[in-house]
Amino acid sequence: MAAKRYITSEGHARFRAELDKLWTVERRTVVAEVEAAAAHGDRSENAEYIYGKKRLREIDRRVRYLSKLLEDAVVVEPSGRVPDKAYFGTWVTVEDEEGETAVYRLVGPDEFDAGQGLISIDSPLGKALLGRREGDSVLVRRPKGEIELTVVGIAERREG
Repeated sequence: MAAKRYITSEGHARFRAELDKLWTVERRTVVAEVEAAAAHGDRSENAEYIYGKKRLREIDRRVRYLSKLLEDAVVVEPSGRVPDKAYFGTWVTVEDEEGETAVYRLVGPDEFDAGQGLISIDSPLGKALLGRREGDSVLVRRPKGEIELTVVGIAERREG
């Protein structure tokens, strides 16, 4: 039995939109481009045809991945209560030893995006934060060394 793939409702909507766009817009456009390139004759030296076929394979691979992900995903909805602990889907504000703060959302491994503050519950930081309460300190082991963080806030929705 495969492990459950937890995902937020926002992550699910984002992946669904990407799948729909790939299937209804991008794939159709590339198919038309490949057909036009094939009409030019010799396909063995036709760069547009070769690139188009390669792009079509990439789109089909991503469509298969997204279809499987959405089929297996378990969407975790917010509970609607004020969280007292960091759990899947919550936004956690932490402060480091120098007083710098950062805000992270605990998400599934398929939807992490460090640039957006979305961290996987399977990451070292995600594992360290799960189940913590405001005021708790955690020691996170990172490739560039350990860091101690203090949880200063937990919310179901991003502030600001």
